[in-house]
Amino acid sequence: MVNRKELDPERSPRARFGQLLRALRDERGWTQDELAERTGCSGTHISAVETGRRPPTTRFAASADKALGSGDRLQRQARAVRPTALIEGLPEFVTHEARAAEIRLYEVGVIPGLLQTPEYAAVLAESAVRRGAITPDQARERINLVAERQAALVRPRPPLIFVVLDEGCIRRPVGEPAVMEAQLARLIEFSELPNSVLQVAPFGMGERRSFDLPVYVLTMPDRSLMSYAESAQRGHLERDNQTVIPILTAYHQLQADAPSQADSVAMIEQVRKGTP
Repeated sequence: MVNRKELDPERSPRARFGQLLRALRDERGWTQDELAERTGCSGTHISAVETGRRPPTTRFAASADKALGSGDRLQRQARAVRPTALIEGLPEFVTHEARAAEIRLYEVGVIPGLLQTPEYAAVLAESAVRRGAITPDQARERINLVAERQAALVRPRPPLIFVVLDEGCIRRPVGEPAVMEAQLARLIEFSELPNSVLQVAPFGMGERRSFDLPVYVLTMPDRSLMSYAESAQRGHLERDNQTVIPILTAYHQLQADAPSQADSVAMIEQVRKGTP
């Protein structure tokens, strides 16, 4: 197979899981996309797990065992994979995000991963290492995930991406001034894409701001909906329309109340210039 990456199972428990997954898939004669269809994720996710770039979740291992008829072999191997720096629930969400037709997100405090520059992402990860919250290896895992999520959105038919940032995202300094300058410039570049809408919800919106925590709403190719939100310990993916539709409605209300993209870009430019 062209460009087939050789795996070294001795490198890490994650690599051993990846080799086992590939071996079981090869026994079936399936491509990564064919296994992805049977496990409800994307071929990109299968590739990332097989090559050790993304850790297997317990749910993924169980789904793969069921699809491959491998008993609990993958689940047992997944237990040996070292703890990940990624919050529980996020890897599963990322597999759906990579296939979504529309992505809506609201973020508080920091620029969301989909829009982070490598330098901005590195400062956040390095800060977590200094606090003792994660290890250097886990920091690299976080940085790599940012790059993988952004790369997954560069496809022939990219998703529509709607972003509303709390004003704190653009005013909170992260790293040296040059890091923030490049990050704010990246936001402006994003606003100019044909498949994007960027708005900033100013502090002055007060109680008219629909959400107090970050939230994502995905519209999948079949027009089904799902939402994702995080607590301090884990992320929660919701597929029930009775729960998701009110969140989507609140998001539309937030977009309607927030300044336009043109006004939001002007606000970002003011912050870049250091003016109030």
